[in-house]
Parts: sequence; C-alpha cells; structure tokens
Amino acid sequence: MTRRKLTSDEINLWHRVVEQTERMHPGAHSTPQALPLPKPKPTKQPLPRIENFELGRTAKSKPVKHELKPSIADSMRASALQMDFKSFARMKRGKIKPEARIDLHGMRQAEAHPELRHFILSSQAAGKRLVLVITGKGKRRDDLGPIPTPFGVLKHQVPQWLSLPPMAQAVLQVTPAHISHGGEGAYYVYLRRG
Repeated sequence: MTRRKLTSDEINLWHRVVEQTERMHPGAHSTPQALPLPKPKPTKQPLPRIENFELGRTAKSKPVKHELKPSIADSMRASALQMDFKSFARMKRGKIKPEARIDLHGMRQAEAHPELRHFILSSQAAGKRLVLVITGKGKRRDDLGPIPTPFGVLKHQVPQWLSLPPMAQAVLQVTPAHISHGGEGAYYVYLRRG
C-alpha cells in the first residue's frame, strides 16, 4: 500500500500545530524538521512544430536477407495468371480433380525429363486440361558448407523444364498442388487446348 502525499494546506496546518504545542523533551530538537513540499505539477506546453517531418526517416533499415534464389512458391506467385481466375481458385483449393498424373519419385534428372516431356505432350494431345506432376519434397540433408544447396532436385527442376520448349507451348499455368493432392511435393499443370 502506498502512502498518500501531503498537500501544502496539510503541511501548513502541521507547522501551526507544532508551534503551539509544548515539547516533552525541550533539548532534543531545537527546530522542527521541515517536511518536503509536494512537487509542483508540470505545466503543459505545446510541442514545437517540426517542418518536413517524415516518419521513420532516421530509422535504420532492416538487414538484407541473403537469399540467392527466391523460393519456388514465391516465384510462382509472382508469375502472371494465364488462366481464368475462377478456375485457378478452384484448382488451388483442390476442387478440380486432375485428369492424369505422373510420379517422378526416385528418378534421376536424366530419366525424369524425357518422361515428363512425353507425359505433358501426350496429355495435351489427348485433350486433358489438368494434370498432376508428383516430384516429392526431396530429402533434407545437413547443410555443412557455406554455400546453401537446395534440396529436392526435381522439385526445383520441373517448373523450369515446364517453362522451356517444347513443353512451354503446351503449358498454360503451373502451381503447387493442394495438400490433398500432394502439397509441396506436387504441381498442378494446367494445359492449353490442343
């Protein structure tokens, strides 16, 4: 519990009481001890007006994050939407069922690239619109060196392969799959009409 501070009226009253009373031990204290007056309340002064003030002008900028290559999801989000927005939204939510799928798990790049090219071109020739390419998430390994190495080689290569000829003429949109169709380890590939 904190003590209440005395007001100036209460202090003046106390000094008058002390002057009118008789001391029990007259030699102990010759004068009464002065009690401290309360601190005066600060007066509010208007703040000086600052011209050309800009919020955050002197703030230090955040340290730059050294990312050599943007993530796949970020680069896909940055790419322009080529298909109908309504269909794209339904596809992202996993509401459209893929008509065909290819699983590239366990394949090396030399095996996976021709398989993917054959699958995409034959799917477009068959009149299919949405196909699922499963790459897997890749094995996470310890990063012991100073140079960061991405994991999941096929996960990084498949979007690049799909943007190069001859598959680029067949592909309209590539986006990561919904969690029900593989999530980060798969891609939806929306094909152009043949």
